[in-house]
Amino acid sequence: MSGQVLVLGGTGEARRLAAALVAAGVDVLSSLAGRVADPVLPEGDVRVGGFGGAGGLADWLATHRPRAVVDATHPFAARITASAAAAAARHGTPLLRLQRPGWTPGPGDRWTYVDSLDDAARAVHDAGTVFLTTGRQGVAAFAALPGRVLVRAVDPPDGPLPAGAVLLLARGPFTVDEEAALMREHGVDVVVTKDSGGAMTEAKLVAARRLGLPVVLVRRPPLPAGVEVVTTVEAAVTWVTGPG
Repeated sequence: MSGQVLVLGGTGEARRLAAALVAAGVDVLSSLAGRVADPVLPEGDVRVGGFGGAGGLADWLATHRPRAVVDATHPFAARITASAAAAAARHGTPLLRLQRPGWTPGPGDRWTYVDSLDDAARAVHDAGTVFLTTGRQGVAAFAALPGRVLVRAVDPPDGPLPAGAVLLLARGPFTVDEEAALMREHGVDVVVTKDSGGAMTEAKLVAARRLGLPVVLVRRPPLPAGVEVVTTVEAAVTWVTGPG
């Protein structure tokens, strides 16, 4: 068995993990799904493109025999996470899930949690101007919204846009002042986002609090049963480099 560690990446945590492991002398291969046109590449070796589901990943594991897999994909990359769990279990490959904690509401926050993008669309159907920051792949769930929708994404969204959509292509992170100014400029009445967690995209929530705006957050999908989970890069490095 080789000493290589496969990191399923695409997140800031995955990039920090790859850098820390490379610095520790670990042979790292980061795998990016290829859904962003111009991704920020991590240190170490990189492959771009999916494996073809659990079966394809299992075949890759059987051929390359990495010593471990760390799934550091986005908290909403449920399909990749499920595939990683199934493929690792098939071959007995050690698997760790690195997932940052979700956000916690504080004083002044007006948050409503929903279970899906469809539920979020229903929750804001009559809300006026909606600021949609759920990623390009989920925009189609909001296509029937009758009002004005400010859609922000890194790349052009898949599927149809709402009739009153204003598309803003931009890559963060953004400051609280920038987010507040954007919300004021477009007369935002409600913010819709996923409970991604982390400091990189938290500014919109702070800005919404400052402006007294409600926020609709989509809950995270459940993790596969039995998968070991850590919430910090440091814990993941210890898991990879520690004894046994």
